[in-house]
Amino acid sequence: MKMSLKMPHSTLSSSSESDSDVDGLQVEEEHDSDDDDDGSDGDYEDGPPQKKSKPAHPQIPNNMASSGKSMENQSANAKSEGSYSKFAAKMMAKMGHKEGMGLGKFGQGRVGIVEASTQRGRRGLGLHIPGLEPSKDVDWDPAEEEIDLDEKATWLPHCELAVPDIETLRGWMTTGPKKRTIDDENQFCQEETLKSILQCKSVFDNLEPEEMRRARTRSNPYETIRGAFFLNRAAMKMANIDAVLDFMFTSPKHSDGRPVVGPNEILYFADICAGPGGFSEYILWRTKGESKGFGMTLKGANDFKLEDFFAGPGEMFEPHYGVRGLDGDGDIFKPDNQAAFISFVKENTDGLGVHFVMADGGFSVDGEENIQEILSKQLYLCQCLVAISILRPGGHFMCKLFDLFTSFSVGLVYLMYRIFDRVSLFKPVTSRPANSERYIICRSLRQDMEPVRQYMHEVNLNLNKLLVPTSTLDISLIVPNKILTEDDPFFAYICESNDSLGQKQVVGLRKIQAFAQNANLHETRQADIRIELLQRWKIPDELRKAPTKQNPKSRFDELIGDEKQDYISHPVEELTLESLREIKCAYDFRCIVAGAKASERIYILGLGRTHVFQRALKSSGNWKKMDDLRLELPTDTLIEAEIVQELKGEGTGQRKMTTLHVLDALFLVGKDVRNLHFNERMEKLRKFVKCVTKFTRNDLVRIVAPDVYRLEEISLIVGRLELRRAKGGHGTNQLCYIPQHSQEQRFFRPSGVYIIKTTKDPWTIQWSRSSQRKYFFNTRTNKSDFHCPPDSIASVRESKLKSYHWVWDEGIKLLDQQVCKEDDSKLSKIVVLDHIHRLLPQR
Repeated sequence: MKMSLKMPHSTLSSSSESDSDVDGLQVEEEHDSDDDDDGSDGDYEDGPPQKKSKPAHPQIPNNMASSGKSMENQSANAKSEGSYSKFAAKMMAKMGHKEGMGLGKFGQGRVGIVEASTQRGRRGLGLHIPGLEPSKDVDWDPAEEEIDLDEKATWLPHCELAVPDIETLRGWMTTGPKKRTIDDENQFCQEETLKSILQCKSVFDNLEPEEMRRARTRSNPYETIRGAFFLNRAAMKMANIDAVLDFMFTSPKHSDGRPVVGPNEILYFADICAGPGGFSEYILWRTKGESKGFGMTLKGANDFKLEDFFAGPGEMFEPHYGVRGLDGDGDIFKPDNQAAFISFVKENTDGLGVHFVMADGGFSVDGEENIQEILSKQLYLCQCLVAISILRPGGHFMCKLFDLFTSFSVGLVYLMYRIFDRVSLFKPVTSRPANSERYIICRSLRQDMEPVRQYMHEVNLNLNKLLVPTSTLDISLIVPNKILTEDDPFFAYICESNDSLGQKQVVGLRKIQAFAQNANLHETRQADIRIELLQRWKIPDELRKAPTKQNPKSRFDELIGDEKQDYISHPVEELTLESLREIKCAYDFRCIVAGAKASERIYILGLGRTHVFQRALKSSGNWKKMDDLRLELPTDTLIEAEIVQELKGEGTGQRKMTTLHVLDALFLVGKDVRNLHFNERMEKLRKFVKCVTKFTRNDLVRIVAPDVYRLEEISLIVGRLELRRAKGGHGTNQLCYIPQHSQEQRFFRPSGVYIIKTTKDPWTIQWSRSSQRKYFFNTRTNKSDFHCPPDSIASVRESKLKSYHWVWDEGIKLLDQQVCKEDDSKLSKIVVLDHIHRLLPQR
């Protein structure tokens, strides 16, 4: 497919304009914290990727790159033979000047025009850098470069071989002398490819970084894509890769097309060595509150910057730094840190692991750019090791790599080839063409990968011993060269990938060289390419902007819209004998155990991070900041909740903890859930709570999604009641409720039960004796339906206006062991349970 774009045939900015534009771009580039020097790949500690060129397909017309030569020719013609304007010539003639003579009384002045200085930056006036001498005569032929917008990843064929056992793998490891050169590593590429790359890089050894950046910015056709509205360029690289792979990461599917993640399940991911977090910001934006991320990166300047996640909800991302959690150092080379992070991720994903892992590690290699691959070997290894340790079977992995010339690096790719269904080496167009960056994409982790995981762990232990200044040894091979070269499909793929990407890198470097020499050269296709690719990747063409502070009342009114707000301040009706008799069908109701008085319920509005506001039932619509509780909620989250004091432990070791029990949801991360069935709202609420819960943050109040029971099963609630000694109970046993799924064996003192109407009048749910199943019945039309009619679903408003609170205060005996005098004027357990039992059909 060839891309057709309408662009000016040849446009050229003046030098002053171009310098201004470049300066503006450069400032933003530094803010990206994602800057990669094309002559020196990877100069960021554990920072976002520095990527390169792209595959091949559609081409943009070559006449769109302008060298400005036509303008120079016009200028040359105008000034031919040292001519001056008519006015200047006339003035000089009056002063006695004769053509061909110099100025001055005796004609001693110079004849030629003073040439403009070509000195740049802070270079000395006499400094000349071979191969980079400024010259307006240097041109660039756009035909040398292929502009590819229809990217496709090429995959290694599936490996049918069984995974070797651990003893076999241990026999593959080879130790040898430390090596700090790469110029002879041509076993997996053509000798000319490696030679050309090293020669082209060396041209820039003495070039000032600022000159390099300016030339690179002007020359890269994809440069203005930048970070779009995300934190940095890394986010757009992830968006690029995800779109090219048919959203394999953000919307994973089984081989038959079925979604991997169910509608009420969480998409779990991990982001390692990836501060400040551009990858994760993109994932959280794309999945719109349906995912939860875990991250580990080096503490310090390139740590995760969740406060700068303007596009995606950073509240659903939880950093962890290994040993000591939030207080750890995040060093992925340390086995103890790896183990701690792996354990943390497994504990928070029900022991299953994440659906995919992204890794983006890199560090400064100033002065040693050519051996970046050798210096990064342990980083490559540890990212792969941690990834396969936290992935669930069938999960995906993406990791940034640089050159792949050494046997160690190629061996690591081979190990991944043996334990994943498919593997690809891919360079997206958002990765700058002139650097050596590429990504290994691993699809669908096999279940028999454990020997390789154990082997990688042992290799890392050995590297920690050998990669010290006093050691002269290193691990040179993790897979024998014989195995790598005799696997024909694998060997051919690696060689072709290295040669193809190497040739494109050489072209990119030569182009930067030309643009560094001639400051009038500009790549005029950038704007049109940006527009086209953002459309392909389904990314809005918007500017990045910080969220503005919003007035909670105004935002609440905007969210609610035209809906009546009467239910917001509506008090829940207390269940009495009369109201109990109004309940004609038990199947129409659900129950939740209350932990506070009904009048103490509150509505909570999240406007991002700690901008959380509450509104009491009797507040006349006033919203106030939640200063008494520390809470972080995504923007446009509106929930109904109650503050509950939960207890943990027994005796003197018992602890009291303030929690927030969420009773219902109206909006979750901007999604309107008011008209969903109560069951579906609660499912989404449970998922939301899991996503925003951060067990590493003891400063945040714990959010709890309560147990939900059918009204016909209300006796199950009674079955979870116990008498326990509780703080504040004056030394006597108190009635306590034990939640079904409390991970920490917490309990609380219940105030009663909320009975919530979930079926909308005139519909009701009945029991069919002939079919032995429930069905929906319309009391007005006498229509019956075994499937749930859309108009039978009670919205949030309809549920609130038809709910009851069965209050458990003094005088109500729920357990035989309770020592209390029953109050006959109050609704007893026997009365309630008997009424509900009579509503149920005899099956």
